[in-house]
Amino acid sequence: MNARRAIGLLALFSVLAVVHTWPLASAPGTLSRNDNADTVLNEWAIAWVAHQLPRDPVRLFDANIFYPEQRTLAFSEHMIVQGLMGVPLFAAGASPVLAYNLLVLAGFALTGWGMCLVVHRWTGDTVAAVAAGSLAAFNAHSFTRIPHLQALHVEFLPLAIYCLDRLLASPRVLTGLALGSFFALQGLTSYYWFVFAAFALVAAALARPMDWWGERARPLVVPAGAALGIAMLIVVPFLWPYYDVSRSLGIVRSLDDVALYSGSWRDYLSTPGRLHFAAWSHVVWGTGGKTPLFPGVLALGLGAIAVAARWRDTRVRMWLAIVVVGILLSFGTNLPGYGWLYQAVPMLKGIRAPVRAGHLALIALAALAGFGLAHLRHRIRRPGVAGVLAVTAIVIATAESWVAPIGYYPAREPAAVAGLLSGEPRAVVVVFPMASPSVPFGNVQYMLDSTLHWKPMLNGYSGFVPSSYVHHWTELQTFPDERALAYLERVGVTHVVVYHGDGEAPEHRGLQHVAGSDGVTVFRLRWERIEDPMRR
Repeated sequence: MNARRAIGLLALFSVLAVVHTWPLASAPGTLSRNDNADTVLNEWAIAWVAHQLPRDPVRLFDANIFYPEQRTLAFSEHMIVQGLMGVPLFAAGASPVLAYNLLVLAGFALTGWGMCLVVHRWTGDTVAAVAAGSLAAFNAHSFTRIPHLQALHVEFLPLAIYCLDRLLASPRVLTGLALGSFFALQGLTSYYWFVFAAFALVAAALARPMDWWGERARPLVVPAGAALGIAMLIVVPFLWPYYDVSRSLGIVRSLDDVALYSGSWRDYLSTPGRLHFAAWSHVVWGTGGKTPLFPGVLALGLGAIAVAARWRDTRVRMWLAIVVVGILLSFGTNLPGYGWLYQAVPMLKGIRAPVRAGHLALIALAALAGFGLAHLRHRIRRPGVAGVLAVTAIVIATAESWVAPIGYYPAREPAAVAGLLSGEPRAVVVVFPMASPSVPFGNVQYMLDSTLHWKPMLNGYSGFVPSSYVHHWTELQTFPDERALAYLERVGVTHVVVYHGDGEAPEHRGLQHVAGSDGVTVFRLRWERIEDPMRR
């Protein structure tokens, strides 16, 4: 495929991303899914990565939440790739909401484009490639994950599978380096996708043992070593903080946690697509199928054709193996033997929701559907009929996944007064009211505010709440009395931000008013005016 056609296909998938997620593109700076706290967490995360990585990469994971804890970025997804994509957006003045929404659109478009390029390379059929890309990017699961940017960027997985195919067919060091690099890039979009991509590559390799068994293994040693080496070189610096906090703070997803987010057959009959939801899937949705994984009739039919008609094709067997592994993993503790796998594969201890592995199965099935459509079009000798088949397939794929218009919410702007803290070189901040440790998502707006100054703050929200935050919250229940202010002095807080709405801002001789507007007031803590009861 020449560069002009490839760019044209990228433009096509960009348009599809816009129409499938409409009306997001009509006002990307204000529309949002910020009704979901995870969206705001991810907006903050990509903004932090874009801010910190170019300035102080060594301290990338020492994010500004949950002071004085360290490695707090590792309490949830880091999204290094998405953060790097956001660097030029933030440099151009984009807000976290705008950058997030543009990266959502990019995730849909790039995932579809990546699959399209690979299927075209293998089949030579542009229409089949577009259909495969559409099914991979725009499916029942992806539309429910708009609040989770880390789930939407799967553009590197098809490229990694392509490189694995080339490596097994013709071992070369450069191919190994490409394989390791694409795997690492996929892993740096999300910890979940690091684990799922690893399982996908193992499954794909096991599907064609004759290409690496016996005498065929010898020429693979160096290229495979190159793949492993470059992958480790890229990902280990970003995975080590997760190991560090897991060891020091005990952040491990127990099997009891995993059981709550393990899949069932109902998930594979659940879809938000308007066509199927209205006809029948709403019944399944209401009886426990709440993680939509229905692949669609078209994908199932074309995938079955690919397996039946092209079984001898090693690439078809690779993708089929990935489908099977994705489905099995998605059942989590509902799958016999998952407990043993959980103990045997340490990476799984960081996966709370194995049901999301079903997304891997949907993407692999999309590739199979591309092979199936290419086979049908090749068998049909009449160009007119083949053309009608092509149009019909793409229309059905679009109709089955269609959810637009999607409901969005106006995003709250960061409190402008918080930006004044950027001029305080050694500030440590606390924001009131502090969210309860049992519902820490009440802190997310403060995290968005912090993108204006990036000062350390006691508040935070993530996939883990440290015990230090629980202690802070307990000690500060009486704010703004002398005891609470003295505690703030002891932990090193220098500034207090209070959201008081239409009510009066707190008053105390230890609080020096700095500025206030729109129901938000910033104070400087005057330690010399605070009498610490602990000193009496």
